[in-house]
Amino acid sequence: MSSEKTFPMSRAVLGAYAQGKEDETLLPLVLVDQKQAPLGRIQPGDSIIFYNIRGEREIELTRSFTEENFREFPVHPALPVHFATMIEYSKGLNADVAFPPQGVLSDTLSDIIAAHGLAQAKITEAEKAVHVSYFFNGKKSDPLPKEERIVVPTRKDVRLFDEAPEMSIDEITRAAGAKIQDPSCRFIVVNFPNVDVVGHIENEPAILRAVSAVDRHAGLLVEQALRRNMTVIVTADHGTVEKWLYPDGGVDTGHTDSPVPFILLHPEQKPALKPEGELTDIAPTILDLLGLPVPDSMTGSSLIQEKPPSLAPASRLLLLILDGWGLCDSQKGNLIACAETPVMDRLLRDYPHARLAASGLAVGLPAGTVGNSEAGHLHIGAGRRIYSDRLMIDQSIARRDFHRNPAFTRAMNLARQNRRALHLMGIVSFFSSHGSIEHLFALMDMAAEQGVSELYLHSMLGRRGEQAESGARYIRQVEEKCRSLGIGQVVSVIGRYWSMDREENWDRIEKTYRMLVYGEGTPIPAEE
Repeated sequence: MSSEKTFPMSRAVLGAYAQGKEDETLLPLVLVDQKQAPLGRIQPGDSIIFYNIRGEREIELTRSFTEENFREFPVHPALPVHFATMIEYSKGLNADVAFPPQGVLSDTLSDIIAAHGLAQAKITEAEKAVHVSYFFNGKKSDPLPKEERIVVPTRKDVRLFDEAPEMSIDEITRAAGAKIQDPSCRFIVVNFPNVDVVGHIENEPAILRAVSAVDRHAGLLVEQALRRNMTVIVTADHGTVEKWLYPDGGVDTGHTDSPVPFILLHPEQKPALKPEGELTDIAPTILDLLGLPVPDSMTGSSLIQEKPPSLAPASRLLLLILDGWGLCDSQKGNLIACAETPVMDRLLRDYPHARLAASGLAVGLPAGTVGNSEAGHLHIGAGRRIYSDRLMIDQSIARRDFHRNPAFTRAMNLARQNRRALHLMGIVSFFSSHGSIEHLFALMDMAAEQGVSELYLHSMLGRRGEQAESGARYIRQVEEKCRSLGIGQVVSVIGRYWSMDREENWDRIEKTYRMLVYGEGTPIPAEE
């Protein structure tokens, strides 16, 4: 048997590229035998490990396998499986969790504001709802006292957001404007998701429209807030489109390691700011401006370098988060610089501002890695560094206690003892904030050590943070790993658009489920 015949799925993905298909929206590819029967389907008694992290895009698929009375679409009537997840995607899911949450954070920015009896509002659309609520509040699901969460529905009339780069920004601005007019609401957080969400799609004109829309609407809210004598902060959680090209000229639709802006607009004065800082400095700065105590747990520090004696505590404050708006001095591949941004240009020219680190260790991620919305909002709200799940898992692998994790050993023992299959499913990427191929490789090594004989891999692809057509290269790496270990097959491949939804587009998740259970998809021959 030639070595090339052991890589049918990576060749199939390359073939899909030749037909104009892309990783993120790739329709299911399913490995079949000589009789066209799908291989590696999930069957009763099998064990599944979903090795993705973050969680908000993993809940829906997990529910379809673990929820006893699942009703969102028809599921197999008799499919009891043992299900394990890398982290806790949501409380109450019937799954073993390898790395349970470290617990909610106390004394966050939102906590301090609530403790002083101040009303606050968090406003965005559904795409970023979890970020400005759960993560911003230190992993608390329920609203705090006097906290209002306003989630504008995400448009359902478009397949991808480059068809409507403005998304639901008009509705966000209207909702935020109403809160600005309400003097009882003392702290308002507004997230504009457009630059980040549209920036993950390779459509330059659409991105330029998204950037300009955010700039225009940020200006509308700044103007309204200043008229109401509010203090305003304009910042971002990470970068995206200010470095839209790789050094070789290829398009990079992922997040970046760029700093982000911090602009302070005080209705009366212009206090001097430190030139540089981290996202962890935002919460102490806001508390400083509001005249509220900064808890000892916040290791960040106020960005106000010199506070004028006459600077009275702000009565109200608006925090604008321009999701994905990074800073880059280079003009090459900088779509923010290419877009019409008169508002941000003016604010950066006329008001005190700083550059904040929003990637790597500054936001609890491995050194050299790009930022993301989860880490960004968590650190903005926490005011301290919080080590990420990925970093914790990487360290566990390095110590090799990963290989003794009870959730993994139980899944593998059940598969081996009951002569059932072990399925590993998740993103195949090094750079994705949702998971790492290195975590998959560690699980494969462990399965080989544990004597698992039947191992199937179900791969999810997505270009975010990757070069074009990177998916095939990752699938090839997984297939090579299978060959070196002598176990395992990549039996299905699908784009993250279908497998990692978070907006209850159940038709997408159903397509993934039917691929996994029934083998529905484009058949790919498994050559012998």
